[in-house]
Amino acid sequence: MTFSRWTLSAALAAGLSVMASGAWAQAVDVQNAWARATVQGQKATGAFMTLKASTDAKLVSVSSPVAGVAEVHEMKMEGDVMKMRALAADLDLPASKSVELKPGGYHIMLMDLKLPLQKDTTIPLTLTFKDAKGVETKKELKVAVSQTAPAGSAPAAAHGEHKH
Repeated sequence: MTFSRWTLSAALAAGLSVMASGAWAQAVDVQNAWARATVQGQKATGAFMTLKASTDAKLVSVSSPVAGVAEVHEMKMEGDVMKMRALAADLDLPASKSVELKPGGYHIMLMDLKLPLQKDTTIPLTLTFKDAKGVETKKELKVAVSQTAPAGSAPAAAHGEHKH
């Protein structure tokens, strides 16, 4: 009986150790998260942040109860025209490299807003990541609402309403 308890304890300890290392390996650090404040009647805005994954991962979805639709978008120049559109696939997060979601580049669009986003408040935002093995994890954030980027983050270019 003692041997089987020891074996069970050792197996549980090993399993917990593997689970802990798996959870550690898929961690994504989020820094300088903020969403642009809106005015009455505005139905869309952007959210911005820097993501850094400890191992190769992907941002596969985003959601918020303040928006009917939340998507990762990209702005880029095509010829001499700036185009903005939802990403057709997940956003790659290469291991140990910072990926900026900022005005004028990759960003999160919050559309069909259910209420105005007021400066100096916070909104909930859920990011869903997938690691190289296909394991999904969610990260719940409280994102500051501001007119401008927090000190130390990317400069805030104008980001007007965007029709989906």
